[in-house]
Amino acid sequence: GTQVKDVVIKPDAPNTLLLDKHADYIAAYGSKKDDYEYTLSEYLRMSGIYWGLTVMDLMDQLHRMNRDEILEFIRSCQHECGGISASVGHDPHLLYTLSAVQILSLYDNLGSINVDKVVEYVKGLQQDDGSFAGDKWGEIDTRFSFCAVATLALLGRLESVNLEKAVEFVLSCMNFDGGFGCRPGSESHAGQIYCCTGFLSVTGQLHRVNADLLGWWLCERQLPSGGLNGRPEKLPDVCYSWWVLASLKIIGRIHWIDKAKLRTFILACQDEETGGFADRPGDMVDPFHTLFGVAGLSLLGDEQIKPVNPVFCMPEDVLQRIGLHPEGFLTSENMLEMSR
Repeated sequence: GTQVKDVVIKPDAPNTLLLDKHADYIAAYGSKKDDYEYTLSEYLRMSGIYWGLTVMDLMDQLHRMNRDEILEFIRSCQHECGGISASVGHDPHLLYTLSAVQILSLYDNLGSINVDKVVEYVKGLQQDDGSFAGDKWGEIDTRFSFCAVATLALLGRLESVNLEKAVEFVLSCMNFDGGFGCRPGSESHAGQIYCCTGFLSVTGQLHRVNADLLGWWLCERQLPSGGLNGRPEKLPDVCYSWWVLASLKIIGRIHWIDKAKLRTFILACQDEETGGFADRPGDMVDPFHTLFGVAGLSLLGDEQIKPVNPVFCMPEDVLQRIGLHPEGFLTSENMLEMSR
């Protein structure tokens, strides 16, 4: 038979959660402002801050981050058009606009930006077919549909775009295998599936998904190592522990994968020296994989981590404070009710 692409987990790989090390790693990361690695990532700084703050909040360590500096940074990244950029002097984009709104929600501080202008910006990116461009350059992708509705939902302004058309577009990207691609006709990919199931959850249209068909495709992403890949023939990666698992949670099929084996894989991706998670065991750690490793463990029910919301990748308690109760969205429980 064909050789499955996979990793081998060594017997001495970490098998317990090193929470304190991860908190120290993230707390130190932002303080190295002149670090090569830090300056290299300027083009996605806003998302980097979101990854770091969210994982700190999930570990109950948000107080260790510099709140005032972060709020000031976000204010300085909002443009005249209302959109928010990755860093000062960069162009605004929906991806960074969502990251900024997520950060402000963690801090309960949406008032520090001009919310009406953000809504105007998002609204202006919707196209005639219901899709969303990521920015003024016009790239269309179902990720941006998710960013648009997630941003508006957090701001309590979901009705300011044409939701019916938006839903129509996302459904036109559904494939015969139950999955979704970035545009109509594009191949199914776990990252896009997360965006589209999240989108349909926010817009109250999850019943349009074939949960069994899609759930089967998502479960097929688990490899013998326990790790999950993003599409067939690819290596496992901790970030898919989030995208695949959150999608399964949203459609009520999380019990279909081997949770114990996935947990073993995620824990093996920790660096015992520095803290942080890598994409695969033994690789370099970074804040991106650290968030998705910890958030994945939260979805698996780890008691040391706050419960994470599978749609927004934010702590459940933050969304409850905003009034976005998880039961307001279709979750596994009421999906099952509907399918009876």
